[in-house]
Amino acid sequence: MRLRVRHQTAYHYDSPIAAAIQTLRLTPRSYDGMNVLRWKVRSETRQELPSYTDGYGNLTHCHSVNHPHTSAVVLVEGDVETSNTHGVVRGTIERFPAAFYLRSTPLTLPHPAIEELAGSIPRNGSTLKWLHHLLNAVRDRVDYQVGATDVATTAAETLAAGAGVCQDHAHLFIAAARQIGIPARYVGGYLWTGEEAREYQASHAWAEAYVADLGWVGFDSANRICPTEAYIRTSIGLDYWSAAPVRGVRRGIAEETLAVEVRVTRTGAEQQ
Repeated sequence: MRLRVRHQTAYHYDSPIAAAIQTLRLTPRSYDGMNVLRWKVRSETRQELPSYTDGYGNLTHCHSVNHPHTSAVVLVEGDVETSNTHGVVRGTIERFPAAFYLRSTPLTLPHPAIEELAGSIPRNGSTLKWLHHLLNAVRDRVDYQVGATDVATTAAETLAAGAGVCQDHAHLFIAAARQIGIPARYVGGYLWTGEEAREYQASHAWAEAYVADLGWVGFDSANRICPTEAYIRTSIGLDYWSAAPVRGVRRGIAEETLAVEVRVTRTGAEQQ
């Protein structure tokens, strides 16, 4: 499947700020199941931004505006070709052994309620089967509800609230898997939903867990499936903060207005 992404983020300030700098993890890297055909990350000047590879192997861009300004824009555009690997991820850049992803973070700390969730799933089958049960158990306990959480909400808080969005489902899945000794990590990216004309206000997130003899396998609890050819994987990390699509700081005091438009469409002859 060929997919095209257009992701624009526009910042507006009610008074000039002196400067701003951002780290952008918005670029996929080719691996088995996905080939990046074209990809650009540009600023309001339409110039491509400088890039580097971070500690997790994510291709990362730097956007900086070092003069007083009241607006800025980041535009991401690209095309990829994907195939369905049933969630199995191979051929990726791996900077750490799988056991590294057993580390807890403030967003994925162990908690008795998470331990109860993990313990409610029988372990009389394979690890892969248990993870599929966890995939659904997380979604059963956490309704998809925009605005119920924010980027600082922990896995335990999400479970207690019973509501959240895709990043919350991912954090809870990761915390539960780690609690019984299964390495798990956070994944950021894009998702084609089949609704060609619809624009979204955010990218997507899911989890990956390590399974012996298979390697890393993706699990999207928000949609109750393993990633298919409709998914575009752009970043990994221990949690949202280490895989965040955009992080930054600014110098100056002003009210910020943010406008985000994300469109993922299917392209090519196969549409016919």
